[in-house]
Amino acid sequence: MKLKRMMLAGALMVAGSMNAQVAVKHIQSETSPIATGVWAGDTFYLSGQLPSPVTPADAAKGIPADYGDTKAQAASVFAKIQGLLKAQGLDMKEVVKMTVFLSADPKTGKLEFAQMNSEYVKYFGTKEQPNKPARSAVQVAALVAPWAALEIEVIAVKGK
Repeated sequence: MKLKRMMLAGALMVAGSMNAQVAVKHIQSETSPIATGVWAGDTFYLSGQLPSPVTPADAAKGIPADYGDTKAQAASVFAKIQGLLKAQGLDMKEVVKMTVFLSADPKTGKLEFAQMNSEYVKYFGTKEQPNKPARSAVQVAALVAPWAALEIEVIAVKGK
């Protein structure tokens, strides 16, 4: 009986320490319905990023924005991710997990994984930045933005 009580006390102590509070900070704006990212302790969860236009829209001329092909969109997204991480005091080397959502290229109508990957290798697994994150790439029928060929989200951990 005494052994059972000691084991129960030990289990409760372990469970109590597992419930230790983690500081959570939301990086968000008043205008967006989602957070740009969320800090949970030393881990930063960056929401999915869409590309910026290669050529902005010209409303006066009725010309829509051009977001380019998958390669151009991937270049835009990786640069955006790098900038958002930098604003949080992080670097691409601290990305531990990446999820890539790929849709058909707006120019070719095909899934262009190789075009996305040709931009990815400029940021990960290089001589200057040899770290590679765990990564999933998923083909989706469409993204929320009909012009987008990809959306990428990352998880980064602040090194000590």
